[in-house]
Amino acid sequence: MVMTSLTGPQVARADAKDPINLTELRKEAQVATKGIEDATRALEARRKKFDDSQRKLSEKLAELEVADEELAKVRGPLSDLVEFMYQDPTQNDLGQFLLSGDAQGTLRSMSDVSHLVAGRNHVVDDAAKLFAKQQKLAEEAQELRARSLLEEAELDAEIDSLRQRSTKVIKQLTQALTKLGVKVNQGGRGASACDPTRVAQAAQYPNGLLPKTILCPLPETGEELRADAAIAFADLNIAYRKRFGVPICVSDSYRSLAEQQRVYYTRPGLAAIPGRSNHGLGMAVDLCGGVEHFRSIQFNWLEANSKRFGFIHPDWSYHSPFEPWHWEYDPAVGSLL
Repeated sequence: MVMTSLTGPQVARADAKDPINLTELRKEAQVATKGIEDATRALEARRKKFDDSQRKLSEKLAELEVADEELAKVRGPLSDLVEFMYQDPTQNDLGQFLLSGDAQGTLRSMSDVSHLVAGRNHVVDDAAKLFAKQQKLAEEAQELRARSLLEEAELDAEIDSLRQRSTKVIKQLTQALTKLGVKVNQGGRGASACDPTRVAQAAQYPNGLLPKTILCPLPETGEELRADAAIAFADLNIAYRKRFGVPICVSDSYRSLAEQQRVYYTRPGLAAIPGRSNHGLGMAVDLCGGVEHFRSIQFNWLEANSKRFGFIHPDWSYHSPFEPWHWEYDPAVGSLL
């Protein structure tokens, strides 16, 4: 089975002084995670295939056993008669014919004996064939089991290696975020909140009800997004700081359901219906520091560069309602980075 390479792209740097490219690390972590998922599915398929083969083999062996018993029932009397005749031909009518002087009777008896011997030999041949077939099936079962165990061990080793790689990359991500001033473990949420391989878990929660353990802090104190969006934003922030000398100003990010309700009633016409906002999915930010002014230098720079980091200014925000400050992380764009 061909597995995804573990090496991944080399960690990119804008120059020798720039910090680690978070987007590349996120991609590596996601590649490792996909590798784990693929290998696990392959392992499950292998086990299912082996179970099916074992079931079919058991059924075939049971059929052979039944056939063997039926053959024994049919051929048994004939075999017993021939065996008895060989042991003492004088103790039965056939022996008397053999010992009599009647040539015609003797020939007929010899013919009967030949028929009985042929029948007995046929029984022996059938039994030998059945035994050989059973032996072959048993050998095939043993070979199948050995091959399955070997492949299972190899897949287990690959999965373990991928997990180790994923853990290492996530640790590097956490360290890089910490160096950027992100308080990853803020509020005791745990470093796993910034693990981009766990974002699928966010889909299990309703809009606006994501737990802290699913949300990763942003460089801006008090702000947070879903892990993949937060990492992409931190990377975007590096480029922004390099261009403007200051970090991106964030006025709002994830909104709980209660916060969505408050904003909806205090800013009518400028907020989505509670429970339908991308802010409630941890994938949207409202920006300030000049970005909020349409066609400002900051706005234009973000418009030209944000997609390189998975962020977009959605079409609706250009006109209905007009929100130049609103930017969203698009997983489809982010997956292409």
